[in-house]
Amino acid sequence: MASEFKLAPSILSADFSDLRSALKICEEGGAHWIHIDVMDNQFVPNLTLGPPIVKKLRPHSSQYFDVHMMVVEPEKLVESFADAGADGITFHIEASDNPKAVIDLIHAAGKDAGLSIKPATPLSEIEPFLDLIDILLVMSVEPGFGGQGFVNGSAERIQKLRKRLNERGLSDRVTLVVDGGVKLHNAKEVLDAGADVLVAGSEVFESENPIETIKSFYRIGNP
Repeated sequence: MASEFKLAPSILSADFSDLRSALKICEEGGAHWIHIDVMDNQFVPNLTLGPPIVKKLRPHSSQYFDVHMMVVEPEKLVESFADAGADGITFHIEASDNPKAVIDLIHAAGKDAGLSIKPATPLSEIEPFLDLIDILLVMSVEPGFGGQGFVNGSAERIQKLRKRLNERGLSDRVTLVVDGGVKLHNAKEVLDAGADVLVAGSEVFESENPIETIKSFYRIGNP
């Protein structure tokens, strides 16, 4: 577990008619990151936020904008999200025939480059790129919808990736993010497995007191 973890509330689960309030909730709760799920109804069966929304939100938050692209041909959207104000741009190993080229595009845009892996994809597919990226996002649900349950075996995959980052001397450079089914009741398990950043959507925004829920995550992670 990281010495001081970060929470990344996913605004996919927020009220889309009032996203400025969602950003305010994240700020008041002390969340470090804002997780922005981008879905194209092709790579995953859903359609969500695009660069124009991110550009509108950017002036209303000083937090790290963590853009998670669940899209085909991710290279076509890198520049748009970079210009819109993303701080980090993550794409899926399964969505690109040339991950290195996409990573290079993200870095050329001056942004942190992230690579994500779905639950059923062998970890070996992502290993050749570990020394090129800034963010490693482990999906602990099948991407496409919020509110899913944490997939069995995900903690073991996180542990294996943390071990490999440690063995290759990359733990101080690569941020390990876990996304999917993260709740207050399993947050410690996920952090103990090696996560640096937890993405939480429905657990935060569908709770009775989202600000207090964010603070509760930090009490668990940084007692």
